[in-house]
Amino acid sequence: MIAMGLDGYARGWVAVRLNGAKHELLFLRSIAELSAISFDRVGVDMPIGLPERGERACDLEARALLRPHASRVFTGARRGLWDHPSHAEANRILKQRGEKGVSVQLWSLGPKICEVDALLTPRLQARIREVHPELVFLRLNGGRPLPSKSTREGLALRMGLLRAEGLTQVRRWIEVERHKRSKDGVASLTYGSGAKADDVLDACAAAIAARDFDSGRVLPRSGAVKDAKRLKMQIWY
Repeated sequence: MIAMGLDGYARGWVAVRLNGAKHELLFLRSIAELSAISFDRVGVDMPIGLPERGERACDLEARALLRPHASRVFTGARRGLWDHPSHAEANRILKQRGEKGVSVQLWSLGPKICEVDALLTPRLQARIREVHPELVFLRLNGGRPLPSKSTREGLALRMGLLRAEGLTQVRRWIEVERHKRSKDGVASLTYGSGAKADDVLDACAAAIAARDFDSGRVLPRSGAVKDAKRLKMQIWY
């Protein structure tokens, strides 16, 4: 069984492919490049299934699980949001409709969310599903909250959890000693790709979620609502 995890970054997608004992780090320019790669299942760290209005139940349940770090889940992804010309205009229209505005972090994910939405069909969703790396790390850490992945402690803890799951090449992939460091000592670049260390960690966690789809760890626990494209709005971990 070949499992892959994808995390978006500025130049495309960081992909980690688990094929038995063979583990690979790949960089894709677009998610459409999956069509040229052999896989059985893929976990994508990006919203799949977009409501017309309001917030998704899976996001709200994920925030509840991650407390006190609920802000690690961005809420408000919805169909048509990025038809507006700017973040400010989108929030103005939402507030006119009596809805909550969205964060600039979610707004900045728009191109990636729309890219995934354009690709996905209900049939493909059987193999390509939304995941959330922070939920995976929380599970691997026995339900104990983790420090921020942008800190040295948080980075080291996540690498250790991944190594315990058999991803022994993570440190080499990130190459902490060979690349630029931020002021707190965390690696900022990997392989000159432009991907950050936490992008690689998140892709690894997404691959683990894909590997473990059969375990049934999914939100919402009560069953998923489908959007206008018949895509299930759910998060696997």
